[in-house]
Amino acid sequence: MEHDRTEPAAAVRPLRRDAERNRQRILEAARVVFAERGLGATLDEIAHAAGVGVGTVYRRYPDKEELIDALFEQSINRIATLAEEGVANPDPWAGLVGFFERALEEQARDRGLKELLLGDAHGRERVALARARIAPQVQALVARAQASGALRPDIAATDLPLIQLMLGAALDYTRDVAPDAWQRFLVLILDGMRVAREAPTPLAARPLSDDEIETVMHSVHHPRGTRGTRGTPSS
Repeated sequence: MEHDRTEPAAAVRPLRRDAERNRQRILEAARVVFAERGLGATLDEIAHAAGVGVGTVYRRYPDKEELIDALFEQSINRIATLAEEGVANPDPWAGLVGFFERALEEQARDRGLKELLLGDAHGRERVALARARIAPQVQALVARAQASGALRPDIAATDLPLIQLMLGAALDYTRDVAPDAWQRFLVLILDGMRVAREAPTPLAARPLSDDEIETVMHSVHHPRGTRGTRGTPSS
């Protein structure tokens, strides 16, 4: 009789392993899909990328926001770590510049992360908590660079998110024609933030061609639509 009681539990274990394996596949697929397509990607697209049935994804994450939450903390941890490393840099200006560059590199690789940091379409409370976590480190970066005499004294910590917003927009519109263009604009902005410099800093990327500018301007006036959770146009 004791043997009979233990058999059902043993039979269930493979199902549990399968469920965990599917969960990991869904999370990894979501990480890749959100990075490539942004948070407008649908659960149907994620299911396809994960190689599982759509029903499997909806049973695990009936609301896309739950899936975003599952990935959100890890993404914010990356940015917070970059800010902490910038503060720890013994050169305050290099620490500030390094944070800017590396945070924007993360956003260039991950559209979903950029949307989480710079928007509130996917959870205003979630975004507010993330900004509150990162803000003290950004304030420290600014204060250190100003105290060293490298950063203009009239720069405020609240200027940095707006600068990132501007560069993020440039990043989005040039992504398909000149994915490194944001690096050029970052150098221009950083030169304007310095108190003094002996000469202009060499620009980090080439200028766009006339044809590329035309493509970018067309995308500004004809943006791709945002899709809802299940692949239907959002209102």
